[in-house]
Amino acid sequence: MTDWTANSNDALTLSMVRAKEDKEALAEGESYQNFHPAFTYPIYGEDETIYGYRDLAIDLRYASGSLEQYLSVSYAEKLAASTTDDPHATLSEYIPEDYYTDEAKFLQRVEEDATCFRPSGQLIYSYTRPLPSAKGKGKGNANTQLEAGSEDVVEYEVYHATWDTPGFREYHRRMQLFILLYIEGGSYIQEEEATWEFVVLFEKRKRRTAPHQATYHFVGYSSLYPFYCFPEKTRLRLSQFVILPPYQRASHGSELYRSIYQYVLSQPNIAELTVEDPAEAFEDLRDKNDLTMLLNHEQFMQEAFGEPVSYGGGRVGGVGKAGRSGRGAPEKVHAAAKGKIVPPSDKTWIEKWRKDLKIAGRQFQRLVEMLILFKMDISDVRTMRAYRLQVKERLYRFNFEVLAQMEKDERHEKLEETFQSVKEDYHRILALVP
Repeated sequence: MTDWTANSNDALTLSMVRAKEDKEALAEGESYQNFHPAFTYPIYGEDETIYGYRDLAIDLRYASGSLEQYLSVSYAEKLAASTTDDPHATLSEYIPEDYYTDEAKFLQRVEEDATCFRPSGQLIYSYTRPLPSAKGKGKGNANTQLEAGSEDVVEYEVYHATWDTPGFREYHRRMQLFILLYIEGGSYIQEEEATWEFVVLFEKRKRRTAPHQATYHFVGYSSLYPFYCFPEKTRLRLSQFVILPPYQRASHGSELYRSIYQYVLSQPNIAELTVEDPAEAFEDLRDKNDLTMLLNHEQFMQEAFGEPVSYGGGRVGGVGKAGRSGRGAPEKVHAAAKGKIVPPSDKTWIEKWRKDLKIAGRQFQRLVEMLILFKMDISDVRTMRAYRLQVKERLYRFNFEVLAQMEKDERHEKLEETFQSVKEDYHRILALVP
C-alpha cells in the first residue's frame, strides 16, 4: 500500500508566478516558485496522505500579484481501484471555481496582470529594502531603509481593506487557502461576518526596462476582527497572520505586524490590539517588536527608569552585541532608582501607559516584567525579591482556578517553578531584540 501512497505536503507544490520579464530580472538565488505547504490535513485528511498514485505531483500556481490560479495533477501511474483518491477534485473544493487548467492561458493571464494589477484598499504603511541584485545575492538587509524611488530599491506596501473594498472579496477567496496551508488549526472565515478587516502586504518592484512601471507581488496578509470595548470603543483582535515561505526569515512579518500596530494607534476608536491564540513563533515576533518599540520610546523609558536610558544593543547577562563586543551588559537599575517601573511597579502609571500605547493587559504586564529583568541588577536582593513577588502575583491571578485547588505548600512550589520558567523564557526573548 505504501507504494501507492503519497505525502500530500510533498506532493503539493506552490508557485508565485511572475511575468517572463520580471522573472528574468530576479537576482541569482531569488525564487518564488516550487515551495511546499506546512500543512495539508484540512484538505487531504489528518494523515496528510493521498492513495492510489505513483510519483504524484499537484501543481498549484498563482499569478504573483492578482493570485489568479492554475491547478494540474500529474502522476506516473494510477491504481485502478474504487478506493483511489481524487486529489484534483478535493483541492478544487477549496479554491474559486474559475481557476485555470490550461497552462498557456494561465501564463498569458500572468503577463496581462503583471502590468494591470493594483492592490485593493487604502495604503497604510510602506518600507524599503535593497534590490537583491544590488547586494549580489540574498533578500537584502532587513534593517536598511532606503529612499523609495531609487532603482536599487524594492518597495513594500501594506493595504487596509474590508469586504466593502471593491474587488477585495474575490481577491480574499484566492488568498485564503494560505491560511489552511501555513497556520496550524487555521480555517476559512465567514464572509457573512461583515466587520472583518484585512491588511495585505505586497512587494512593489519597478521594471528595469520601464522604471515608471511597477509590478505588485503578494507577500502575506493578516485578518482582524473588531469587538466592542466598554464604553464606546472597539478592541481589534488579530486573528490570522501569514507570510509566504519565499519571504520568511527576512523580517517581513515584523513589518506587517508593525503596520497593524501603527494602524491601531492612528484610529481613535480602537482601544487596544489583541491577538487570538497566537502560535509560539508569532508570540516571539510580537514580543520582539513590542519590546523594541518600548525601548525606543524615550519618554516611556525615562519615566520607567527615572533617568535618560539607552539600551545600546545590550542583552540580559551580557548576551548579544554588548556581551560579544566586550562593552559589557546594559547599565543596571537598583532599587533606589526613582523609576515608575522599578518593582514594586506603579500600577496606575503602568495602566496609563498601557492605554496610551493600546496594548492588551496581559501582554503589557509581560513586557514590563521583561524590561525590569533587562535593566535589573540581579545581585540586588531587595529588588529581586520585589520583582519575584510582582511576577508571581500576575501568575497567581492568571492561574487562579488551578492554583486555588492546591495545598499552600504545593501552590508555593508550583508558583516558584512557573516563575523560574517564565524568567528563563524572558531571557530568551530579550536575546531576540536587535
